[in-house]
Amino acid sequence: MLSGKTLQFTPLVKSNAFTLPFQNTVPITAKFKLNTKRTCLKSSLHSLIAAETNTKDSSTSAQTRVEILSEALPFIQKFRGKTIVVKYGGAAMKSEALQASVIADIVLLSCVGIRIVFVHGGGPEINQWLAKLNIQPNFLNGLRVTDASTMEIVSMVLVGKVNKHLVALINKAGATAVGLSGIDGRILTARPSPYSSQLGFVGEIASVDPTIIRPLVDNGHIPVIASVAADVEGQSYNINADTAAGELAAALGAEKLILLTDVAGILEDREDPGSLVREIDIRGVKKMIEDGKIAGGMIPKVNCCVRSLAQGVKTTSIIDGRLKHSLLLEILTGEGAGTMITG
Repeated sequence: MLSGKTLQFTPLVKSNAFTLPFQNTVPITAKFKLNTKRTCLKSSLHSLIAAETNTKDSSTSAQTRVEILSEALPFIQKFRGKTIVVKYGGAAMKSEALQASVIADIVLLSCVGIRIVFVHGGGPEINQWLAKLNIQPNFLNGLRVTDASTMEIVSMVLVGKVNKHLVALINKAGATAVGLSGIDGRILTARPSPYSSQLGFVGEIASVDPTIIRPLVDNGHIPVIASVAADVEGQSYNINADTAAGELAAALGAEKLILLTDVAGILEDREDPGSLVREIDIRGVKKMIEDGKIAGGMIPKVNCCVRSLAQGVKTTSIIDGRLKHSLLLEILTGEGAGTMITG
């Protein structure tokens, strides 16, 4: 969205955006930003639809593609102007094709007026750089043991490499991304984990301050946030990216939190990929945890979603990041791409 200094424009609004009489005194910046929005939408639609049909089904008619787009309108209207926090990681980060799919999705969503906040980790990249430096990665209960030398690599890789690479990809795709970490503007203030004697510089989130994020999303930018934070003394900590995304969603009053994962979602039977639970409430997931149906690495993801819901986030979803365009499937269709958890 445009700032208060320029002509107000909200994507897809039919009347309010153009109620002012046309005058030659309209600021040039307003015209430029309006054209930028149109270019962004055209660019993302072209790359998303034309590229897909060229590679898969070039016989798909233009009319069919337009009809598919028109079916997304109710969902666009539902989420336009709302904040959605996306945690990016797993298979969608390892595969270039899936990475391109995620980038195209968030650019398109931003172009139709959905306020995207993009949070990322980068475990595979960290492991690659540790290997190059002959540092053996160690894990305890799924958490990376982070000594001083490892923390230095974590910061360099997440903040300096992965973050800027994602920003460049989003900018290239036609949107405007701004790269940040939890340290910037004290977005996230960390504290040591209760198990710091074993885990080292693995932190928990003590507080969240979204002040510097709000003007970015207000002006149509996409904040890209690396899950690194510092404590009040300035010591850096490695923060779980799911946790960072959940706490940011709560602090921003987000409409939705989405966690991209390497599984289909929550399964009724963990041995049966076809037993996907498409929608469940907090009471239901707690029962599934008690019954042992939700276990292992899914428990912290579910707990992250439950905590976000308890703090005011409207809905949360754990979706299959291995599916191309899983974000669009989750947000712009009734089918979804995983499991939605409600309050």
